[in-house]
Amino acid sequence: MAVDFRDEAPAILKDYLIYKQTIKNMSKKTIDEYFIDLRTFFRFLKVKRGLVPDGTEFDEIKIDDVDLDLIKTVNLELAYDYMNFLYRDRNNKSASRARKCSSLKGFFKYITNNKHLLDTNPVEQLESPKNKKALPKYLTLEQSIELLNAVDGNNKQRDYCILTLFLNCGLRVSEMAGLNYNDIHSDGTMRVVGKGNKERIVYLNSACIDAYNEYMKVRPIDEVKDKKALFISRNHRRMSVKTIQAMVYKYLEKIGLDSQGYSCHKLRHTAATLMYQQGGVDVRVLKEVLGHENLGTTEIYTHLSSEQMKNAADSNPLAKIKPKKKV
Repeated sequence: MAVDFRDEAPAILKDYLIYKQTIKNMSKKTIDEYFIDLRTFFRFLKVKRGLVPDGTEFDEIKIDDVDLDLIKTVNLELAYDYMNFLYRDRNNKSASRARKCSSLKGFFKYITNNKHLLDTNPVEQLESPKNKKALPKYLTLEQSIELLNAVDGNNKQRDYCILTLFLNCGLRVSEMAGLNYNDIHSDGTMRVVGKGNKERIVYLNSACIDAYNEYMKVRPIDEVKDKKALFISRNHRRMSVKTIQAMVYKYLEKIGLDSQGYSCHKLRHTAATLMYQQGGVDVRVLKEVLGHENLGTTEIYTHLSSEQMKNAADSNPLAKIKPKKKV
């Protein structure tokens, strides 16, 4: 069920979320995630302070009555108790707990430093759970070519163009769905609207330009519901995120990768990894191409491939030294 913080949040939380949405220009999806995270904390807080009738299901606890007096009872000990609750009772993984920790710290920083409602920030010293950084999963160069060669059917020009943009430009699936035909410019650049409605310019290589030109020859015009949309579905509507995902899964299945955890986002990983490992793209340039806020997010792509590590071992000048035979 969709959430709307305007219906459920107490005034003090509404103020914070409106600030994040209007001043910090965060997306609706991000704001909803902030609200859900903080709603969980306020429910926990009410339980710990004995403000919930016996037998009430945790997910049914209302938080619209949370006020500053209740928030002032929060201390660092309770914050760590909350993190333990997330781990033991909610079975949240480290990434989820880290996000909830960040949401909590952001809220208290705002009401302390921006609104001056608290003299000191009670969770300032709260440490975030260590988040094990898994290496991103991606297609090899050979698998990427195989995926492109698998495209066929009535929408082959459209599908080929989408896959080409994924694999060459590293777009998010939401960015792909949001593309308008006039976002592709005659100078070989593409306007992309990313997270938080932040715009960036992506330069298109010849493969992308060729794929785009071939698609535009057959792109539907008549009866199209969204005239500006670049990618049109069989129902003459803008292709949604789910429709694009289904199309990608279809071709991944065709080349035998459907059950191996691959997805649209893995195609983004593929573009980034191929640009860094085989194209020699500087990580700072890669950050701008992908639209990352922080360089640390991009640095996950600087992992070494097994081939690179093997080559490093073979490059050691001692690699070919053999034990001297005894006479």
